[in-house]
Amino acid sequence: PIYIYTHFLYNYMNHHKDMAKLILIIFLFAASAFAAAGNSEDFARTMNRKHLGLHKKEKLTHIRVYWHDILSGPEPSSVVIRPPVSNSSLFGSVSIFDNQMTTEVSVNSTVVGQAQGMYANVAQKEVGVLMAMNLAFKVGKYKGSTITILGLNKVTTKVREMPVVGGSGVFRFARGYVEARTMWIDFKTLNATVEYNCYVLHY
Repeated sequence: PIYIYTHFLYNYMNHHKDMAKLILIIFLFAASAFAAAGNSEDFARTMNRKHLGLHKKEKLTHIRVYWHDILSGPEPSSVVIRPPVSNSSLFGSVSIFDNQMTTEVSVNSTVVGQAQGMYANVAQKEVGVLMAMNLAFKVGKYKGSTITILGLNKVTTKVREMPVVGGSGVFRFARGYVEARTMWIDFKTLNATVEYNCYVLHY
């Protein structure tokens, strides 16, 4: 019976070459899919730290910039995209911003980059905003590099501390913290300038 079946299959495949090609393609596809499934853990691997320069000694960099939050005028740099839930509290409001960073308190001083991100008022009984932003530098050896900040900013406190959670470019694998101090604020327009002192560990 096996001989008869084999002989029949040989004759069938020989007279149906197109079908034979189709069967072969299906077989090869199934085999490759099975092989890929068998190597499903190959997407992650352990690396040598030297490949990313992580064998070098970490260095501590201090950067001081002035952050200009402009809500008024024809071209505001900060825009409310969701108003607060009530008039008696800022709770629930969300703003996005693309603020200039300068070397001095004056907005007309040298621009070194942009602070881009968002802040949301997350406190019901005080003014506390969740800050999520990148400090994107445009000049000098830090051009094209960023520092990422994520944390709670209690804006009525004299000095606020927020963590540095990462970075890019020169600041890859960055960690550290920033201190924010309000230099001035216009309580009518809410325009403000804030000093940011950044203390960043990086390679």
